[in-house]
Amino acid sequence: MSRKSNTTVVLVHGAFADNSSWNGVIERLAQSGVRAFAAANPLRSLTGDAEYVADVVRSVNGPVVLVGHSYGGMVTTQAAASLDNVEALVYVGAFAPETGESAVQLTALFPGSSLAETVSHVPLSSGFSDLSIHTAQFHEQFCADLGDAAAALMEATQRPISDRALSEPLSTSTPAWRRIPAWFVFGGSDKNIPAAAMAFFAERAGSNGTTVVEGASHAVGVSQPDVVTRTILAAITGGPPVT
Repeated sequence: MSRKSNTTVVLVHGAFADNSSWNGVIERLAQSGVRAFAAANPLRSLTGDAEYVADVVRSVNGPVVLVGHSYGGMVTTQAAASLDNVEALVYVGAFAPETGESAVQLTALFPGSSLAETVSHVPLSSGFSDLSIHTAQFHEQFCADLGDAAAALMEATQRPISDRALSEPLSTSTPAWRRIPAWFVFGGSDKNIPAAAMAFFAERAGSNGTTVVEGASHAVGVSQPDVVTRTILAAITGGPPVT
């Protein structure tokens, strides 16, 4: 199947990251002639974050491939449930929840996540807390396969997430991946979301193509932009990822 020239890729970052985490993927998509942009994820509440992303996607003229990383997968799953122009979903080291499931629940679904041991809490006037990964532990926890300089920059620009967002369950009656084709790519050495959990999400969603990058960290879109880009291109064409 030929590439659909009118498709736009919308990328949604997750917790402890920002839009710049998609730079390498956006550059490679542009080289392939694909329009792409990153939508800033507020990281305040699942409902509010999804409503914002849905508004952004509605503003796009033409079909959209919606890509989520980490907690961004929670957001894209909820947002796409109310959208008519999303033709494919891509989960990049991301949660693909069922109705009623939260990121906190899914992180503990399989053993292997060490995230809770590395997170600091800052109380907010709302009664919730902002969560960030400690400076000294960020590199090993989040992006162990990046160099020191790149990891230090990601740590310094990390976006904190409200604990409200991580504990809020998917509230749509039907998760978007039940009606929209989905592709998955994730790191085999992810310390935030265990690889076994992401393999489970992919199987449950009837993944059209699943790529496991052995040795890759949670920041697989930063460390392995070529692989992630190939997965997104596969979602555009509706075929399997090209290896």
